[in-house]
Amino acid sequence: MSNTKYTYAVARIRALEVSLFNDAFIEQLLSLGTAEQVLQAVMEKGWGDVSADSSMDAVLKREEEKAWEVIRDVAPDMSVFDVMSYPKLYHNLKAAVKEVYTRSGREGIFYDDCSIPGREMLRIVENREFSKLPGDMGRTAQEALEILLHTGDGQLCDITVDRAALEAMYAAGKRSGEPIIESYADTTVAIADIKIAVRAQKTGKSADFMRSAMAECDSLSVDQLIRAALSGADEIARYLEGTSYAGGADALRESPSAFERWCDNRMTETMKTQKYETFSVGPLLGYLIARENEIKTVRIIITGKQNGFSDDAIRERIREMYV
Repeated sequence: MSNTKYTYAVARIRALEVSLFNDAFIEQLLSLGTAEQVLQAVMEKGWGDVSADSSMDAVLKREEEKAWEVIRDVAPDMSVFDVMSYPKLYHNLKAAVKEVYTRSGREGIFYDDCSIPGREMLRIVENREFSKLPGDMGRTAQEALEILLHTGDGQLCDITVDRAALEAMYAAGKRSGEPIIESYADTTVAIADIKIAVRAQKTGKSADFMRSAMAECDSLSVDQLIRAALSGADEIARYLEGTSYAGGADALRESPSAFERWCDNRMTETMKTQKYETFSVGPLLGYLIARENEIKTVRIIITGKQNGFSDDAIRERIREMYV
């Protein structure tokens, strides 16, 4: 099929980009006195649903749903977005496995805006119908459930599912046939691996633990990253300086929150080039990441104000906008 299949979708996204928040509006939100005023300001921009719950969680969840509704509405092929749907899908798997183990009956632990909604995932795991899950997910579900039932080790269950999610994202990126989707998937896996290395170094985890948590990718070496983590925080930064994540080394030396911000900003910068594409999936991916970034930033500002952080402390954590 000709690459003109994206022309209509990109035109729709261009029209929607004008309503994305810019850095000036984020600065305006930051200048407001209370969390309630911030929430009110974004609701005045059309966030949430007028007739629905107006709590922060409900409003931000609704914005996530709206972003995906736009993509589902305009994308000629949703399969290339598998790479972005896997975090929610594997979250549901993890929550379902834990629910089968604990029988807690907790509400609000699942996502419903993904290919296997929470209740369905819970039924599959409860009934051990693992063959109904896509790809290698059935094997992961079985392994995670057996870990919990036999050892009760929640952390081992988590890293088993989280690593499988990263591997599924990486494979979906390769499968998409779209260079920008492949690059997004590879970068996402690499950043997750770096975060694992940083946390593992701080908590004194072993090489075996790190190897069981990390997924392979093209842009860095898991073995070298593990070796660096075993030698200390400075060595992680030194290793990154020789990779395409060199900018993260300085952020890492500054603070964990500076590094988290750098990771998100790097992804936004990568996506900004896609604004000038007309015949590819890039602008759709860029829009989706921009919306996720926007929602994350609003959450940071609201929770920062709820917890009495200074504007400067909140500003340190907020992300660059896409527009």
